[in-house]
Amino acid sequence: MAPKIEKICGNFKLGEAPHWDADTQTLYFVDINGYSIHRYVPATKKHTSAYVGKNVSIIIPVKGKTDQFVISLERELVVVTWDGESDKPSKVEKLYEVDKDIKKNVFNDGKCDPSGRLWTGTMGGPPVVIADIPLGKGTLYSFQDKKITSHFGGIGIANGIAFNVQLKKMYYIDSRTGTVDEYDFDIEKGVLSNGKPIFTASKNGLEGMVFDGMTIDTDGNLYIAVWGSRVIKIDPRRPETLLDTIVLPAKIISSVCFGGANLDELFVTSGQVGITPGPDDGATFRVTGLDAKGFAGDAVVL
Repeated sequence: MAPKIEKICGNFKLGEAPHWDADTQTLYFVDINGYSIHRYVPATKKHTSAYVGKNVSIIIPVKGKTDQFVISLERELVVVTWDGESDKPSKVEKLYEVDKDIKKNVFNDGKCDPSGRLWTGTMGGPPVVIADIPLGKGTLYSFQDKKITSHFGGIGIANGIAFNVQLKKMYYIDSRTGTVDEYDFDIEKGVLSNGKPIFTASKNGLEGMVFDGMTIDTDGNLYIAVWGSRVIKIDPRRPETLLDTIVLPAKIISSVCFGGANLDELFVTSGQVGITPGPDDGATFRVTGLDAKGFAGDAVVL
């Protein structure tokens, strides 16, 4: 049976960073270029949003809190207090600022590992035209115990992240390289080592397409959002192995996460920056019938 694709809300300028909160059965995501954070409740089909006034690329619930979230605002990580209904957060508290000497840099994608440590990286300017983003300006960071750790620089566009704790691996995308990279991952120490590419656009008929956000299923397969109207499924244990392609009715497919009561629904964000948009560009979609399950999003521990 072919997967079922349903538009659930939108259209947004650049939807991104979907996060499934299993405790509340809620999907959170951002509109980077719309300067807003979003909430969608599948049970009621209710969509709400709050304007935050700056480039925002992640939203992750704070562990143990129902109304606090870590978000990025350009080069800053902040905690916002938001009831999920109001059109603006009631409180914004700064945690940290990075790349102070590179004024155009902004945070991009990010995700927590199962210990609650936040991983997120920067890029050399807001995402409008990918080819215009300068190479080598970004850095991958992790945030824990209110301290920032720099892991490596030289990044074009820090993007999709996924963890396989059983195999002690982290998977990572720099959108300017056209590769998915694998690192050995020590979750106790928060240390990465032995990075290597495991999947390459040019070796799989995807030349010119941009790899964006990423998630992982319980079988260890990766799902990668591709600026090219698709999500691709790959097996990271078998380099250069493309398992499946899900074609969607939007050009800029930006990120993915599993969710739903059984964690068997794939939520997909999209955008409409730099293109002449069609009716579904910028929509957020739900894909069912994949015969796969994933993991809920991990909350950030402050």
